[in-house]
Amino acid sequence: MASLVVLLGDQLSNRLPAFDDFEPDTDRVLMAEVEQEARYVPHHPQKILLIFAAMRAFAARLEQQGKSVIYRKIDSAVEADSLEDVVRHELARKHYDRVILTHCGEHRLHRTMRRWQSELPVEDVEIRADTRFIAPLSFFKTWSEGRKAWRMEYFYREMRKRTGLLMNSDGSPTGGQWNFDADNRRAYDGKPPLPEHPRFEMSEATRTLARQIDARFGDHFGALDDFNWPTTHDEAERLLETFIDDALPGFGDFQDALTDGQPFLFHALISSSLNLGLLDPLDVCQRAERAYKEGAAPLNAVEGFIRQILGWREYVRGLYWQLMPDYAERNHLNARKALPWSYWGGHTDMHCIREVVGGIERYGYAHHIQRLMVTGNFALLLGVNPREVCEWYLAVFVDAFEWVELPNTLGMALHADGGVMGSKPYAASGRYIDRQGDYCAHCTYNVKTTSEDDSCPFNSLYWAFLDRNRDRFEGNHRMKMMYRNWDRQNEGKRKATLARARWVRDNVDTL
Repeated sequence: MASLVVLLGDQLSNRLPAFDDFEPDTDRVLMAEVEQEARYVPHHPQKILLIFAAMRAFAARLEQQGKSVIYRKIDSAVEADSLEDVVRHELARKHYDRVILTHCGEHRLHRTMRRWQSELPVEDVEIRADTRFIAPLSFFKTWSEGRKAWRMEYFYREMRKRTGLLMNSDGSPTGGQWNFDADNRRAYDGKPPLPEHPRFEMSEATRTLARQIDARFGDHFGALDDFNWPTTHDEAERLLETFIDDALPGFGDFQDALTDGQPFLFHALISSSLNLGLLDPLDVCQRAERAYKEGAAPLNAVEGFIRQILGWREYVRGLYWQLMPDYAERNHLNARKALPWSYWGGHTDMHCIREVVGGIERYGYAHHIQRLMVTGNFALLLGVNPREVCEWYLAVFVDAFEWVELPNTLGMALHADGGVMGSKPYAASGRYIDRQGDYCAHCTYNVKTTSEDDSCPFNSLYWAFLDRNRDRFEGNHRMKMMYRNWDRQNEGKRKATLARARWVRDNVDTL
């Protein structure tokens, strides 16, 4: 029985069940760089380069292991507009008894693959589980059944118990508490020194690929000049080792910091490697835990790092597959505004937006507070249509795949899911950004005022957001103090604040 194993660009692991019964004499692996997948949103050129270069490196690795690989490059002469076209072309070229797929990370493509089961000219199309995650999807489904609220914190605790990570022998959490987030909010003051992140030299073949991508996708937002992402398992390992040795000790204290001219700080930069399959998430967590046990990193840093992978990453995947496809259409706050032009690099005097978007354009990257509390928060306060925001996040970040991007954006950043992910929206004024670092010190706008012509736009938008959503949030026990503060302001000040917010919303592309 001859099998065609179809691998996607974010499935670069030979530990997948798709290879469990692979027969080198009869079976083939099919991989393809597909124009349609690079264009359905305008993906950052670095994201396209990263995925294609990593695919090519993985194909070579499979061949070194004795597996035959059919690889279709982006400049192939074969007429194929979609992945399905590529698969059908190979099935017409050679006889196969079955096609083996791995459960993909996007509902759109999963729906297409389910259709293949009845439409492709083979005896069987088999979709096997993606085992690169720490828990199967069935674990989230079982955990979520019957719960009134799906809070990540409680899912995370179950995952700690399931894996034994940072757990004592008596079943209690290491350090006596589950979460050290309150200890991870310091602004960076220049000490300790920032770690040096490793450099990855591009091969001449990758440079040629970069030129092809620039020619084909140069109209997309983002530049290729500073590309420095791991494209092989060995490079990803080197990045992880450098993080654990040099950056993890400072990660906890400064993971929420916003520092001018420093987009990376103490962050690991391994999310794209995890999402492509170049690193194993459980192994990553275990190595971080070992650093704590050996006294090389403090508990607040290690717990915060493990929570992002064991907690958030696993949680959002389960939530995505439990609630799709309807989840993508949610717009609980009825947000309708267009995405500001500044998100695509248009001029703005708002330093925080300019700083974060500039880093995204240059690197295809922003850390979680830049995403959530700068670009996400501003879109939330403005009332930007969730679909536009989600498409932007999916397009501009090198680590963005829909299973992880959509819940984080629609649910966490925009509260468009009505509170599935969070009991209250992550809304904040400019004062939050000011507390986290020095962005505001470099800004034209005054973060200390609200209704003047030079007031920070976040400030008036924040109060206007609370005002127009009062019916939704006034009864929320976590937001009662905010409404009391709003009500204590005199009527004239409230009117001036709302007038300033209306002006900001009407003139957002001139800010």
